Amino acid sequence: MLIRPATVADIAGIMSLERQSATAGHWTEEQYHHAFHREAVRRFVLVAEDSPSVVSGVGTSPAAGSHILGFLVARHLAPEWELENIVVAPPARRKSIGTCLLDALLAAARETNSNAVFLEVRESNAAARTLYEKAGFQQSDRRKSYYTNPPEDAVLYRRILP
Repeated sequence: MLIRPATVADIAGIMSLERQSATAGHWTEEQYHHAFHREAVRRFVLVAEDSPSVVSGVGTSPAAGSHILGFLVARHLAPEWELENIVVAPPARRKSIGTCLLDALLAAARETNSNAVFLEVRESNAAARTLYEKAGFQQSDRRKSYYTNPPEDAVLYRRILP
């Protein structure tokens, strides 16, 4: 498995994977494209893939035949980062892919001298909450009836960085 920065060429794979997860944040293709614009809020988009990437003259691009196993989207709101979306393909779950993606986000946050990473998650998403707690995130608040379809509270987590 390889964790690498996502490119615009990954959007179709990211969207396909996101649609397989009922608990994921569902973005439009335009929102994903906007995540790669330099003028936009600073976003950090990573993919985990099951085959090595090919390095082009400008950076890393998807390898022919590669398969996206997971992805992460976060935004930098100095001095903090917000984890906006993280998804792992159902057959690839429980193989540390989510942990590797989170570790990469935490490393990026430290490199920017940020003081924390925060996120929100559906109260019923026990698997994600377990992942976050194992990664050192602590519950910080709750938003009543934040989610719709079905209505549900959001649990807020924060990880203070050393």
